[in-house]
Amino acid sequence: MVYTRKNQSALTRSEKKRFVDAVLELKRKGIYDEFVRIHIKYYVSDGERGLRVAHMTPSFLPWHRQFLLEFERALQEVDPSVTVPYWDWTVDRSTSSSLWADDFLGGNGRGGDRQVTSGAFAYREGRWRIEETVTDDPFLVRDLGHPSGPISLPTKAQLAEATREKAFDVSPWNSMSASGFRNKLEGWGRGDGNSQYQNHNRVHRWVGGQMLGGGSNNDPVFWLHHAMIDRVWSQWQMAHPGVLYQPAKPPAASHSQYRRIVSRDQPMPPWDIKPSQLESHSKIYRYA
Repeated sequence: MVYTRKNQSALTRSEKKRFVDAVLELKRKGIYDEFVRIHIKYYVSDGERGLRVAHMTPSFLPWHRQFLLEFERALQEVDPSVTVPYWDWTVDRSTSSSLWADDFLGGNGRGGDRQVTSGAFAYREGRWRIEETVTDDPFLVRDLGHPSGPISLPTKAQLAEATREKAFDVSPWNSMSASGFRNKLEGWGRGDGNSQYQNHNRVHRWVGGQMLGGGSNNDPVFWLHHAMIDRVWSQWQMAHPGVLYQPAKPPAASHSQYRRIVSRDQPMPPWDIKPSQLESHSKIYRYA
């Protein structure tokens, strides 16, 4: 049966509670932290050696689509009614949005250490200790808008710069790709300061705290953000029928990305699943 992922702003009070309760139960069982470990392990930049599948690579979109599915299935083992909602950050752009309410994801970090002190994921509530992290903070940290160097969320016009791209991705298949939908959506830009962060990356920067690094899914907003990214990819696919994942074949031995990225029919670790198998989700879920 095909299920629906809803805009977080359309969730009922009961739906918000069910989602939060299921996330907390995964945390209690230690399952949530395994998802954090996976993301940290595969957060490999194009300046490092070896295979990249999660970031700065064509498989950014299918890898995170599968990651979301794995997380959603875990949630549904707890509560079959739960799906991952999406956060449309081109619309819900305020620090006072219902997204950050105490009955959902909790609010911004306090002054000083930027610790989140409200909502179910506040450290003081005793159910959300950061165990797998690239920092020393045991508590959830947010710095919405990054006041010390202000940054805004992406606008519809900025997102349109990505969705206008007609190719899925282009060589050199990394953060330096000058065009292509994947890199424009992932948001590796040029320039100094905040100007280099676009779309996906800009949202991570705007939230701040744990959302800035490999352990970004320590903040539950990660899943709503990536559901939005997946939704944008889904809409782009519908607008560009027949445009498939690139590269179709592995780069040649002479190419800088030889054995560093996966082609359309190569498996993505940690799963034995190929990008070509994730180009459609119509038999699994849809977006409202």
